[in-house]
Amino acid sequence: MERPADLAAAINAAAETLIAVLDSAASRHQLPPTQLRVLMLISNRQETNVNGLAELLDVVPSSASRLCDRLEATGLLRRVADPRDRREVRLLPTPAALTLLEELAERRQRAVQAVLDRMPTRMQHDLLLALVGFARAATQPVPEQHNDPAAQTA
Repeated sequence: MERPADLAAAINAAAETLIAVLDSAASRHQLPPTQLRVLMLISNRQETNVNGLAELLDVVPSSASRLCDRLEATGLLRRVADPRDRREVRLLPTPAALTLLEELAERRQRAVQAVLDRMPTRMQHDLLLALVGFARAATQPVPEQHNDPAAQTA
């Protein structure tokens, strides 16, 4: 049986391989990964403004705004006034951005499928179950750990 550290290292290496397969599908776009991430974030969050984007990216608002400037200049992002509050500006992907994201998703799926096709069916199923389990565990709240020595002896 593998030690937890060895298992984590093996999973990390496999995850890096998966990321490389996904990244290779994205390499045809001459869009930096951060800009691509911005498009993905705003396409999934219709109410996003620059401050919200900055929080999602964990950057200062001015950096998020400059990213938006570059995407807007390439015709992939629009800034529109929020109809409920004209002082708020929402970020929206353009039809060109949505097409780009759709093409990227299709290429990524084909790239992953090409690898899966080289795996036995049983291993594909086991991989799916493991990844679903991992996703569930990753999204569960972390239980609080109490450092109360009295509670540990009880």
